[in-house]
Amino acid sequence: MNDRLLVKLSGVVLACGVMAGCATQGNNTATTPEAFNKQLADADTVAKGGDQDRAIALYQQLSKSDPTREEPWSRIAQIQFTQGHYGQAIVAAQEALQRDQTDRQAKSVLAVAGLRVATQSLGELRQDASLAGDAKSDAQALAKQLRDTLGEATLFPPDPSDKSAPKKKRVIRRVAKSKTVEAP
Repeated sequence: MNDRLLVKLSGVVLACGVMAGCATQGNNTATTPEAFNKQLADADTVAKGGDQDRAIALYQQLSKSDPTREEPWSRIAQIQFTQGHYGQAIVAAQEALQRDQTDRQAKSVLAVAGLRVATQSLGELRQDASLAGDAKSDAQALAKQLRDTLGEATLFPPDPSDKSAPKKKRVIRRVAKSKTVEAP
C-alpha cells in the first residue's frame, strides 16, 4: 500500500513539474534582446492605437520576461500618468528608475505626478472645515498641520549654504562725553 501511494505521489509531482515547465516557458518568450525589442515595439503600437489597458498588460508581461529592463515600467508610468492615475504612475516610474537611474521620462513622471498628488492633497486639506477662515489663518493652520505631520518645528529649515541674506550685525557705538568748560 505504501508503494502505491509513493507511485501516485511521484506521478503527481512529475505532472506538476511538467506543467510548471510549460507555464514558465510560455512566460519567457522574450529571451533575446531582439525578441524583447520586437515585443516592446508591438506593445508601443497597441498603446499608440489607443488600447491603453491592453498596452499596460503587454508591458507588464515584458517586465516579467526581462526584469532588468526599465522600458516597460517607463511606458506604464507614462500611460498611468496620462490617465490621471498618479499613484500608479509614481510606482511604475520608481520601478523604472530602480533599473535605470538616468531615465528622464521616469524622472519627469515621478516629479510631476508627485506634485499633482501633493496639489490634490493640499486641495483636500483646504476644504477641511477646520481650515475655514481668512487666508492668513488658513495658511497658519495648514502650516501647523504640516509641521505636526512631519514632526518638524519649521517647514523649511534654513539652508546653511544660503548666503543670499547676510545677517545684520549689531553695532554699538559709544559716544564719548565731552567735558564742558565753563567760561570765567
